[in-house]
Amino acid sequence: MNMLIRTIVVCFLFISASCHDAFVPKPHGYFRIDLPEHEYVKYDSTSLPYSFDVSKYAVVSPDKSYEAEQEWINISYPKWNCKIHVTYRNINGNTEEAIEDSRKLVYKHTVKADAIGEEFYDDQENNIHAALYIIKGNAATPMQFAITDSTANLFRGSLYFWGRPNQDSLAPVVEYIETDVMRLIESFRFK
Repeated sequence: MNMLIRTIVVCFLFISASCHDAFVPKPHGYFRIDLPEHEYVKYDSTSLPYSFDVSKYAVVSPDKSYEAEQEWINISYPKWNCKIHVTYRNINGNTEEAIEDSRKLVYKHTVKADAIGEEFYDDQENNIHAALYIIKGNAATPMQFAITDSTANLFRGSLYFWGRPNQDSLAPVVEYIETDVMRLIESFRFK
């Protein structure tokens, strides 16, 4: 029996002495997201007071929520489980108030946001003025934008994912959709 105990103790010491590295669990990783090349088609519904270029990989559909108005739409990206919720309203010359309301909606995310970046776009020839907001951090919406003609119309969009926001895992898709939103803004026309 003594011999068996000695053998076990020696084996234990030998095994524990040979293992110098402590076990460290690997961090969680994220699936690689393969994104296609950007391709666009013109979206021009006869029943809506605007038109724009939209990604070939997006699906445009009317907003069917209970508070939705006729001109509201959703631009969905089913492959990445997200959508851009779009609202439209006639601002009847109340441009400053409408733009300030839009900014307030963006800055409500400062509680969760690490930073909010603003980019502005002006197309004087077509009377299109836009602001794009990139919201860094785990906010509910990583991107919002507003487009106006400065007199009568305001077109506003917010990107939402169907799931818990995680800036690290969503970053490639947000960057991809940011390019699509810039194309939407550049091609946007009020009728």
